[in-house]
Amino acid sequence: MTDDRVDAGFDEWLRALVTEDSYYLECEHGHGSLPPRRVCPECASTELSEASLPSTGTVDAVTTVHVPTPAFVDDAPYTTVVVDFGPVRLTGIVVDAAPKTVEVGDDVEPSVGASETTGDEVLVFRPT
Repeated sequence: MTDDRVDAGFDEWLRALVTEDSYYLECEHGHGSLPPRRVCPECASTELSEASLPSTGTVDAVTTVHVPTPAFVDDAPYTTVVVDFGPVRLTGIVVDAAPKTVEVGDDVEPSVGASETTGDEVLVFRPT
């Protein structure tokens, strides 16, 4: 189910990721967050600037989903990971790797893929 609405900030962030201009938001105190944000979720600072997202991150948590929500029914089974990029963590789906082959501590790189169920763009990670 796609529509013409844009998730203000997040869709722009996904497009930047594809063009290798990936970024996160950083407040004056060094806390990282992802758009869309107007206020730092850690300290409430309104002084946010764009900082370059590292090209790779480290898997902090991993799970294989066998019983998905309806929005991902055709994608299952798939592996979801939480990836540490230093100031920010990102959650997405692993591609180009069989389920249960990615482990905590593995390095991955972010990219944009499409849900097999909806065709919507989703954040994906590829093993490096």
